[in-house]
Amino acid sequence: MTRFNKLIAAMVMGLVASALLATPTATQAKPPVSTAEAKTPTPKKSAGEAQHRLMLQVDTNDAATMNLALNNAANVDQYYGDRGEPVEIEVIAFGPGLHMLRDDTSPVKDRIKSMAENRPSVQFKACGNTQENMSKVEKKKIPLVAQASVVPSGVVRIMELQEQGWSYIRP
Repeated sequence: MTRFNKLIAAMVMGLVASALLATPTATQAKPPVSTAEAKTPTPKKSAGEAQHRLMLQVDTNDAATMNLALNNAANVDQYYGDRGEPVEIEVIAFGPGLHMLRDDTSPVKDRIKSMAENRPSVQFKACGNTQENMSKVEKKKIPLVAQASVVPSGVVRIMELQEQGWSYIRP
C-alpha cells in the first residue's frame, strides 16, 4: 500500500470512529417528539389584555402607503375578531407620514374616521415632534383628525412598543 493510500485509509477510519462515537446509544437516545409537543404554546395573557399587538409605522406622505397601513390594520383586526381573540393595533405616523393624520392634508381621513368608529382596537398616534416642527415651518397650528392622539415622539413610541413585545410592520 502506498503512503497516500495509507493516509486516506487512516482518514476514513477516523471519520467512521467519530461517527460511531457521536451516535447516541440506546440508553442515551431520546424518544421522538410528537408534532403537538414540538409546538410552542402561545403565552396566555391575563383577562382583558390583548394577546396580539401590532404597530404600523407610516413615515411617508404617500396615499398608497397610508391606505396599505389601513388595510393591514383592518385585515388583522378582522382576522383576530373572527377568531374571538383580542388584538390591539396602533398606527403611528411621524415625519412626512404625519400628513395621514392631519385634518387639512390627509388623503385618508374619511377612512380613519370610519375605522375608528367600527374598529375600536385600532388607535392612531401622531408624533408631537413632527407636529411641532411642521407648525414652525408652516407658521400655523397643525390640525389633526379627531381620531388621533399625540405622543411626544413617534420613533420613541415605536421603540417602547417593540420593547414590550409588539409586532412591527412598515407597509
